[in-house]
Amino acid sequence: MQKFRNSALESHPLFFDPAYLKMELYEDENGRKGPRHTYENPGVVVEENGDVLFCFYAPGAEKMEVAGFNGCAMTGERHPMIKGEDGYFRARVSGIPDGFHYHEYFLDGVSVINPLAPVGYGAHRAVNYFEKGEKDDDFYLMRDVPHGTVHMEYFPSSVTGRTRLCYVYTPPGYEENGEKTYPVLYLQHGGGENETGWIWQGKANLISDNLLAEGKAPEVIIVMNCLYCMKEGMQDAFLAGDFDAMLCKDCIPFIEGKYRVDPSRRAMAGLSMGSYQTVMTSLYHLGMFSYIGIFSGLMEKRWYSRQDYFQAFEDAEAFRKKVKLFFFGYGRQEERIVKGLSQEFAMLEEKGIPYESYSCDGYHEWTVWRRCLREFLCRMGQEECE
Repeated sequence: MQKFRNSALESHPLFFDPAYLKMELYEDENGRKGPRHTYENPGVVVEENGDVLFCFYAPGAEKMEVAGFNGCAMTGERHPMIKGEDGYFRARVSGIPDGFHYHEYFLDGVSVINPLAPVGYGAHRAVNYFEKGEKDDDFYLMRDVPHGTVHMEYFPSSVTGRTRLCYVYTPPGYEENGEKTYPVLYLQHGGGENETGWIWQGKANLISDNLLAEGKAPEVIIVMNCLYCMKEGMQDAFLAGDFDAMLCKDCIPFIEGKYRVDPSRRAMAGLSMGSYQTVMTSLYHLGMFSYIGIFSGLMEKRWYSRQDYFQAFEDAEAFRKKVKLFFFGYGRQEERIVKGLSQEFAMLEEKGIPYESYSCDGYHEWTVWRRCLREFLCRMGQEECE
């Protein structure tokens, strides 16, 4: 019998509730024939003892393996899957930490998608993932609380010459409070992902809903853009386009012309590559964003940067007046990030630039970034009250 978990642990772009069903021809005791839905093995099952059972239907295959991603909590070690008489390959893996995990399957050595496991977009392609619920923390789960609305918005871009899509979360009660204005957070995903990441993998809407129900964060409109801004004829580039120009010229005017946004309470945050975009945009346009959040990222000057955004730190007094919150969040197992931030924090302290930091156990993955977002929203609330 199928056992349901919290919807936040099961939902992904292909379905909201788990529907591991297949249709077979059925004949009843009276000889009547017709289709019947029967239960099919899910691609991933988290067992009560914490082990994870992976399942892949490939009756014609000779060899199957499953692995996580290098540098993540579920490592890139390939685990052999054993073929059963029913055509399913199975592997039971112990010791996988709680949280979010990208993973992939190898059929006779070739990476393939498991259609019976959750599917998202990551590493520049469709990719499987699964959730191993965190025992002591449900801040991103679906709760019986008022829920906000996630909108899909199309807007023209003068920078790319194309129509773009962004997701916009409005908090509970937005439609009813017709005169109220709200802070707005422009929230960026990381490299290899897209604008869907903060909804399906990050659970940003549920995190905000739950914090609001607990009175721990302000009501905030959240805008989630794709970081790639390709235009026709563009050559290869690390950041793949001029995101800064697209955000400032196209997206912000569109959002603030349609939604009840208070421009004096703008925020910008991002993870990994999205944190680099946050650094460059928020510091280059110092004062445009009162709240700045850098998740699993560094401020190091990169060869792709067109401006010396470190100039924003030359006048500490001006910085304090323009930026209410300068926040860094990261996982303690992100060795390169931890090392780099220790140097950058020393530089900020030397220049008299105020900042706040947060760390938690974890690697360069969504388990950490969800926690960073929760902490960032809570600290925005603290600043809003002052």
